[in-house]
Amino acid sequence: MNSNTGVLRRNSSFIASIAVAATLVTGCAGGALTTREKGAGIGALGGASVGGLIGSAVHHPLAGAMIGTVLGAGAGGLVGDQLQGRENQAADQDQQIYRNQQELENQRRDIDQLRRRPEY
Repeated sequence: MNSNTGVLRRNSSFIASIAVAATLVTGCAGGALTTREKGAGIGALGGASVGGLIGSAVHHPLAGAMIGTVLGAGAGGLVGDQLQGRENQAADQDQQIYRNQQELENQRRDIDQLRRRPEY
């Protein structure tokens, strides 16, 4: 086997592992992705890239990419989970602010009605 064949084999294995990671990540997406899913997907693709590069250095790009995919997806999922929790908390706070504003408007309306009542 000449050196070009070895390079092509490593590159095609690396590209195949990236394609597998992308397919796995996007295959789970039936609709809009949550932040958690986006984090896992980004982590999986980044992990596959880094793992493939490291694996190429030790002549096992596919194994490196697959290990990187799993580790990246896990780490990305954890980060995405944290971000999703913060988004949920912010959404809850926004809803509470809206309810408070509605209550304030109701109370202002009641005060205006009371001011317009004739005194006996």
